[in-house]
Amino acid sequence: MKKYNIAVVGIGYVGLSNAVLLARNNRVTAVDVVREKVDMLNAGQPPVVDSEAREFLQKEPLDLTATTDSEAAYREADWVIISTPTNYDPDKNYFDTSSVEIVYREIRAVNREAYIVIKSTVPISFTENLCRENGDSRVLFSPEFLREGHALYDNLYPSRIIVGTDCSDTEAREKAEQFAALLLSGAEDKNAPALVMERTEAEAVKLFANTYLAMRVAFFNELDTYAEMKDLSAKRIIQGVCLDKRIGDIYNNPSFGYGGYCLPKDTKQLLANYSDVPNDIIAAVVTANATRKDYIAERIAESGAEVAGVYRLTMKLNSDNFRHSAILGVIRRMTDAGLEVVIYEPTITEDTYKGSRVIRDLGEFKRVSDIIVANRLSDDLADVKDKVYTRDLFSRD
Repeated sequence: MKKYNIAVVGIGYVGLSNAVLLARNNRVTAVDVVREKVDMLNAGQPPVVDSEAREFLQKEPLDLTATTDSEAAYREADWVIISTPTNYDPDKNYFDTSSVEIVYREIRAVNREAYIVIKSTVPISFTENLCRENGDSRVLFSPEFLREGHALYDNLYPSRIIVGTDCSDTEAREKAEQFAALLLSGAEDKNAPALVMERTEAEAVKLFANTYLAMRVAFFNELDTYAEMKDLSAKRIIQGVCLDKRIGDIYNNPSFGYGGYCLPKDTKQLLANYSDVPNDIIAAVVTANATRKDYIAERIAESGAEVAGVYRLTMKLNSDNFRHSAILGVIRRMTDAGLEVVIYEPTITEDTYKGSRVIRDLGEFKRVSDIIVANRLSDDLADVKDKVYTRDLFSRD
């Protein structure tokens, strides 16, 4: 296969994993505005927490460099992948796609021929509108389906590869198939299914997939709420339900709500896209998460504790990321209810976080906490298990 010049814009989870994957067989330049990220990647240290990527950078012969000189990277590129942040803007009730639009204009200012692939999550119809407004047929949309902390693995062993294009345009369809082949060529699993579809359909796949996962989390959380209130074993009920192979034993461990970078914003964006479409389930997925946080905070407040200690802000085991973690919403509700909240989170260097005291000494944290609130259990809490409030039934996820 021909070796291409590929620029990857944005060195986050998505950008890093794609850059590493494609650099196995192509010349890849990772572009970022943050000099520290660029220097770290050039030194073989991934700027995001991903042990798999670090291992690959150290042992795999990759044609990968990083730079802040975006113009030079774009000018030489055959392909440019945009993987910049698109956070949900609650005021606009939509994703903030400004970073994608800015990068698009910068690329086209120096290179009209390169095919651009948007991997940032965007509202449904965004890519089609971008192409129409700029008279540009050389833009594809290819969604990512990555787990936090396992982004590279999920690219090496993809569940599927989806590329959106204008299927009526022969060249554009061929380029979409070519890009899918580029991803497969770097993957370990060469037999992963690859689908080419319309751009808007590909955007919809991403949002519907994440909303389904959020719906599943919300469902088992509501099952857990019912069981706890009725003094039943949620664990046994879930085990019995999930023995049905149509349901399966995945995404079923109760929590304080779904969180992380993708699920909260993607569910809200999909609901926004439903503004003129009848629905019940999509809206309920969003409201169910708020209801769950309300319930968890109420249970803690009813315990009679004066000081609630929050053990870790992270959503998942083996993760240092607590962006949009569900526990943050629970903390806000607990403080509103008048509880004093202290936090044990080793990754925070400040003495306070969102108005709550941060305690770095685990022993002191255990001592001052009347109740310890843990979204996910840890061996660190084994000696104070009588103090711990959690809904983690299976010690995973």
